[in-house]
Amino acid sequence: MISESIAMTAPAWSTRTLLAQALGHVDPASRAVVPPIHVATTYIRDPDNQYRSGNIYGRPDNETVREAEAIIATLEGAAGAMVLGSGMSAATAVFLALSPGDHVVAPEVMYWGLRNWLINEARHWGLNVELVDTSDIEAVRAAVKPGVTKLVWLETPSNPLWDLADIAAIAAIARPAGAKLAVDSTCATPMLTRPLALGADIVMHSATKYLNGHSDVIAGALATAQEDSFWTRIRRVRATLGQILAPLEAYLLIRGMRTLDIRVKSACANAMELATRLSNHAAVASVLYPGLPTHPGHALARRQMQGGFGGMLSIRLRGGEAAAIATAAKLELWKRATSLGGVESLVEHRGSIEGPGSPCPMDLLRLSAGIEDVEDLYQDLDRALRAV
Repeated sequence: MISESIAMTAPAWSTRTLLAQALGHVDPASRAVVPPIHVATTYIRDPDNQYRSGNIYGRPDNETVREAEAIIATLEGAAGAMVLGSGMSAATAVFLALSPGDHVVAPEVMYWGLRNWLINEARHWGLNVELVDTSDIEAVRAAVKPGVTKLVWLETPSNPLWDLADIAAIAAIARPAGAKLAVDSTCATPMLTRPLALGADIVMHSATKYLNGHSDVIAGALATAQEDSFWTRIRRVRATLGQILAPLEAYLLIRGMRTLDIRVKSACANAMELATRLSNHAAVASVLYPGLPTHPGHALARRQMQGGFGGMLSIRLRGGEAAAIATAAKLELWKRATSLGGVESLVEHRGSIEGPGSPCPMDLLRLSAGIEDVEDLYQDLDRALRAV
């Protein structure tokens, strides 16, 4: 349990302040302002054989992990949160908490790793998965089967095309049908969108990305509107499958979240500037970014995303696939690497990474804007685009 915390008076403080002080934690033993790393794997029973500390064994129980969860729950306005060993473990824990035969609606365009798992692996667990265009409300309405559909999964903005799904409108479809609504909000982050406040039941993050923000932790996170029976089932999946986050990674996640507010604001500002300038570049056929007025989801993004439109954008090149790959190869400041949401800017040719069956156009480069000087970032892109 968190010993001392300014979260008790959270309404008096801004999110930025709560993050900067990690909810104001002070270690009761040392009076340190940085939480210790608890690495114990087992705990002493009380004399009457009870565990009143709440800690039984390291696989489901860890105080450093609970510190990270408390921060995430506060960020999302959630009844509870849990962190897991990766974004994929967080996402699949939700699906594994369903029952064989359950019908699931998920996006056609989404994080490739989870899309691939839903297509190739979920059926082995007895799940009936239907992929639809979740930016189309009527397509979602047609796919949801009252009493049969048990989960609607959204990712907004969707990776790597950055389409928007209307969380509130889809919640109004899912709830009467008896389905849970879960939202992968990795790229929006709690700084821009709070899905639970818009009617979602569960929000998921690949905490590897923006929450940690330093490309040195693999982690996932879930937050829930209610600690109900479904949440209990997810928690049981995490415990029995050994999906809990390790203490050191939980500590690094806490450290990363302290600067989440300022990192996200910087990345959003850089992405907006880059999207605007690249829209007028001779080598670029189109820019996919919700902040642009030309984006089909711009009006929804203005309603659903507060304070910015994210640090992710994609560009499609007039020269096609060859030009896209060659441009990435000529970049110097932008790093050719998988992942996103770190302080450093990354570029990736997603089509070749995702392979056959990917909905990603082959002329597309995905850009994760970091916190560097935006003029340096643009000049590096401009030189590479012109060279090709």
